[in-house]
Amino acid sequence: MARIDLRGIAHSYARGPAPEASYALKPLDHTLEDGGAYALLGPSGCGKTTLLNIVSGLLRPSQGALLLNGEDVTARPPEARNIAQVFQFPVVYDTMTVFDNLAFPLRNRGLRGPEVRARVEEIAGLLDLTGDLPRRARGLSADVKQKISLGRGLVRRDVAAILLDEPLTVIDPQLRWLLRRKLKQVHESTRVTLVYVTHDQIEALTLADKVIVMNEGRVVQAGTPQELFERPAHVFVGHFIGSPGMNLLPCTLDGDAAVLADRRVPLPEGVAARARAAGGPLVLGIRPEFVRTAAPEAPGAIPVTFGRVEELGRHRLVTAELGASPLKLKLPEGAPFEPGEAAWVELPAEWITLFADGHAVR
Repeated sequence: MARIDLRGIAHSYARGPAPEASYALKPLDHTLEDGGAYALLGPSGCGKTTLLNIVSGLLRPSQGALLLNGEDVTARPPEARNIAQVFQFPVVYDTMTVFDNLAFPLRNRGLRGPEVRARVEEIAGLLDLTGDLPRRARGLSADVKQKISLGRGLVRRDVAAILLDEPLTVIDPQLRWLLRRKLKQVHESTRVTLVYVTHDQIEALTLADKVIVMNEGRVVQAGTPQELFERPAHVFVGHFIGSPGMNLLPCTLDGDAAVLADRRVPLPEGVAARARAAGGPLVLGIRPEFVRTAAPEAPGAIPVTFGRVEELGRHRLVTAELGASPLKLKLPEGAPFEPGEAAWVELPAEWITLFADGHAVR
């Protein structure tokens, strides 16, 4: 097991001195607690894999220090870190059987006989590979090969951490869901430190105890799935998390309220004053799930015009016009509103996040 401390870690792929703007990974300080399940979530090119490769030792950072259980291992190669890594595309030994592929990490550490067989069969059962154990890896499908790669990462009981770099990309959607569930079960039973890289928010939010959201080489927020959804710390998190993402509406202030389309929207106590002190452009954020329809006479009711209506099973996703801004809201299945219809909505203060210069005002 391992606690991983990132102290001032940053990396540039340029040779020699480079300006911070050119860094693929901007300076960051963060701790991955022993036994936690973490997801590094963000779009392509945001620095997720760079950070993962620094943790594994495949890449030495341009600056900063990496500590495993309090010991500086920044200069140590991968084999000296006792970390397993599973890559995006399958890495298997084609000439070996599935059994020997799974047994290889154990035999490489001196284990033999019944102990190896018992562990290999346990992992094979977990990943539905039991029937494939006698087969050679050559000729197996990409999804089976990736399950072998996952098995090689999971087979060692003494591993300090398991790093997974988008390992389910080549696996069909139904099997992907099953393997996410199995990985969750493995983590709950072993409590090994797990770090999972993905651009898929569903994978991140269902697998991880804590999600680290990255953008343009920076960590913009780390928190539980609920915290990221309900209390985003940055407009990028509000936009990136959720399906669809958060409504982000440019606004101004009038006393202790925000102003949208000439209507005052009450804010949580003290937020307006702190927003003025912070400075910068103001954006009001609220999730489509939290926008409510209202009676015209209700306090804080705002007039909108319904536009596109999408039927999504148990609810309808409506895109309304609020002044010059689109406003999305989720309505129950069968809600009797149609495109072009005038209506009134309420933005509850407890679900509003006000952003000043991109950052949430608490």
